[in-house]
Amino acid sequence: MATKRLYPEGLLGTKEGMTQVFTEDGKCIPVTVIKLGPCTILEVKNQSTHGYDAVKLGFQAKEIAKMNKPQAGNFKKWGKGAFRHTKEMRCHAENLGWTSPGKELSVSDVFSEGDKVDVSGTTIGRGFAGVVKKFRVAGQPSTQGTHEARRNIGSIGNCADPGRVFKNRKMPGQFGNVRVTTQNLKVVSVNEELNVILVKGAVPGAKGCLVEVRKSVKGYVLPKKIDKPVDQGSNEPVNEERQEQAA
Repeated sequence: MATKRLYPEGLLGTKEGMTQVFTEDGKCIPVTVIKLGPCTILEVKNQSTHGYDAVKLGFQAKEIAKMNKPQAGNFKKWGKGAFRHTKEMRCHAENLGWTSPGKELSVSDVFSEGDKVDVSGTTIGRGFAGVVKKFRVAGQPSTQGTHEARRNIGSIGNCADPGRVFKNRKMPGQFGNVRVTTQNLKVVSVNEELNVILVKGAVPGAKGCLVEVRKSVKGYVLPKKIDKPVDQGSNEPVNEERQEQAA
């Protein structure tokens, strides 16, 4: 029997750097400072219309005059302003109550102190690197007649049999600049005024880069769907305006 895949909710933010905090008993904890949100819901996608549930978030407002025409056309269609970063995030929008475009989400709406989160970002690019730097290969001996090949990889296969180089061999090449997710990091502190969270440990990416912070998929519990109150003896939702008039 196939299990239903869960999509934890999250926000977009920027990595501000690293620092350290001290607990009451004097322990030093290294933390990463992440500025999360506020993010604006630009578009809501649902199962019945699009085949999946998701929301498109906008982060960091930007002048629409600085956008190219295709981007400006999309932002004008959504009618919620222009943003430097947009990202479609799979989540259970109906259960979370994120069904109205234009709603602004702050860090306190999603995360709280003690939560476990998964942080995704693009690692620092280090260009074309050799195997000593990329894979920590020992290299060749510094003696025994070695000349200009101390950092070379050495033999990469046999001659006649198999007569080729096996796939996934550790070879020189592009190092870094890939998307990486660090899982199960603890939220040490949440600052609602500055929209900042402190996450224990390091997260991928350089200072100032865009990161995606979600609730940890390990142990994630799907939030209960918020249902409207129902009149007793009827299956129709309560009309709030009618209740106010009656009061």
